[in-house]
Amino acid sequence: MRAALALSFVLLTWYPAVGSSQATQSTPAQSADQRPTFKAIVNRVAVAAVVRDRKGKPVTNLGVADFQLYDSGREQKIVDFRADASEVSVAMLVDFSGSMDVAVKRQAARDVAFHVLSWLAPGKDEVGLFAFDKTLQELEPFGKAPGDVLKKLDTLKPYGETSLFDAIAETSKILAAESGPRRAIVALTDGADNASRLTPEQVSGIASGIDVPVYIILVISPLDRVGNTTLNEDQIDALQAGRLGDLARWTGGEIFAAAGPAITSQAARQIVTELRHQYLLAFEPSTQLGWHPINLRTRDKDLVVRARSGYLVKGSAPESYDNH
Repeated sequence: MRAALALSFVLLTWYPAVGSSQATQSTPAQSADQRPTFKAIVNRVAVAAVVRDRKGKPVTNLGVADFQLYDSGREQKIVDFRADASEVSVAMLVDFSGSMDVAVKRQAARDVAFHVLSWLAPGKDEVGLFAFDKTLQELEPFGKAPGDVLKKLDTLKPYGETSLFDAIAETSKILAAESGPRRAIVALTDGADNASRLTPEQVSGIASGIDVPVYIILVISPLDRVGNTTLNEDQIDALQAGRLGDLARWTGGEIFAAAGPAITSQAARQIVTELRHQYLLAFEPSTQLGWHPINLRTRDKDLVVRARSGYLVKGSAPESYDNH
């Protein structure tokens, strides 16, 4: 077990992924010196995508001919495609900073972890447990679900400042070492951050660059729902619509508020189902220098695609990651 992993920061080339490639959404404005970069030259760009209908139901029966992929406005041939359901790898990242030192929040975090684990396939899917305040700790190395995640979670005592964005960045790099293409971070947090060095824009670049969607589940106690603690419903809505929600959506993930067992179980099921049925595509990138926006869509205009937003070419070849 790694103890108190230092939060080192490697900035990657991918820009933050947009929540949906069919809906109009903004990407973070960054100057040239703020753009994440990392040297990793390959000859393909991989894109993981989730497809839903207008009612939010996952669409899992599409083939390569159903997709259209545009690189800087030019349609590109999809040279690799996978649509088979398979095992998933989940990095469960739990906020145990001082702001979580409330019994109902600790219990709510445990309840969320329980629901996520309940949707993983025992002995097939993989899970690892990470906790953070200002530093990151690996409490349970990646292994077959469910492992000792809940037992290890019960040993934590909240303490210290909160480096949420830094912890997501570091965990995404650890998760990148996992071999499976269907992988994600599931962050359990109350949404506070008062000590991170990285911005949400930089973190989403790191996670997007190694094709790691970030799912954030806001840990809400019953008192939070009526505004008697540090959060109220307006603040919860602001977190979901603000920078924390942007970070999740830019990476191809999503943000949820765990406001009760039924909603929490539904969110956990959605996360695992999306991962298990991701479409995995790849195309040959351009060698032209600069930022290349990607627009992945389906021929059926009633379907909504959520995927990353592009890649950056520096030097003489594109910098990207291929997880196939």
